[in-house]
Amino acid sequence: MTTQEIPEQLLDGYADILTGAAATGRRLTREELTSRRTLGAQAANAGYAWRVLIREHLNATRMHRPATSDPDHLLATAEQAIDAFAEGYERAQRQVVRQEEAARRELVDDLLYGRGDLGRLAARAERYGLRLSHAHAVAVAEGATAYDETDPVARDVESELNARFGDRHILLTTKDGRLVCIAPAHQDEVLAYFAKRAHAATDGGRIAVGRPQAGAAGIAHSYEEAVSTLELATRMGFDEPVLRAADLLVFPVLARDRQALVDLVLNTLGPLEEARGGAVPLLETLFAYFDTGCVAAQAARHLSLSVRALTYRLERIRTLTGSDPADPLDRYTLQTAVIGARLLGWPATSL
Repeated sequence: MTTQEIPEQLLDGYADILTGAAATGRRLTREELTSRRTLGAQAANAGYAWRVLIREHLNATRMHRPATSDPDHLLATAEQAIDAFAEGYERAQRQVVRQEEAARRELVDDLLYGRGDLGRLAARAERYGLRLSHAHAVAVAEGATAYDETDPVARDVESELNARFGDRHILLTTKDGRLVCIAPAHQDEVLAYFAKRAHAATDGGRIAVGRPQAGAAGIAHSYEEAVSTLELATRMGFDEPVLRAADLLVFPVLARDRQALVDLVLNTLGPLEEARGGAVPLLETLFAYFDTGCVAAQAARHLSLSVRALTYRLERIRTLTGSDPADPLDRYTLQTAVIGARLLGWPATSL
């Protein structure tokens, strides 16, 4: 921005202040300070650069300095005037920032919850580089603590994404204490890099990636998938740091008919509650046995048991349930029931 682009009215009254105050050494009056603050706010709202405004004030100070003024008085007067101008400028800028933050937060809420007029939503999203006519995918990261947009973790991850990808129509924000990244569906490398950096920044947090979806409603759906995947990972005890909803579709399919899943769990695994010590030890045995690919020695190590003790537990399960974990058909039924138990939180949760 050149000096010619600064309108004269932003320096209105400055020459009179120099003549009236610098010549006598008096301080600026309340009215003069108020006028400087008002002009500073106008300059900020108009978008003028602070460096250019300072240069113009210094040029005006040299041009209009009273011939008889003391240099110290002149500097003190200019300092008061510019300081008041800066106060108004900064106050207006803070107001703009607050308004922008509020508008951005409102957009994020509308996008992730799938609400609002689609036409207006698309226009608002365009300001932040999102083209809702394209498909997007959403990744969500959670750590041991909650994050908001002022948190250093969120700022660091955002700066790293910007440094790596520049203008790639990416929106990084926070929601419910989690980091959220929205990116075009064809730029899978963006979400992969976000997952890598978020995992490190959150000290080993977990990241879930929703499936690519089209339109504004698609962003909300992809976000819901990512959040549901994080919740699923907690219930199922998954250890992977990055999970993709597309790889776990079997779980929402199982959970869709809750009553059928409850019946399967209770009918198949309910008899385990008759065992001494209850169902939990035997259920944990099945968890370990299936998680290790039905390798008894590996499952025994995982449970800190001898292979003989593990084999005894498997036999006890067969006796109580009538299903043999070593039989392919029985194994499928038992493993599906075990997955259902994890999804439903049984037996800790009464069904």
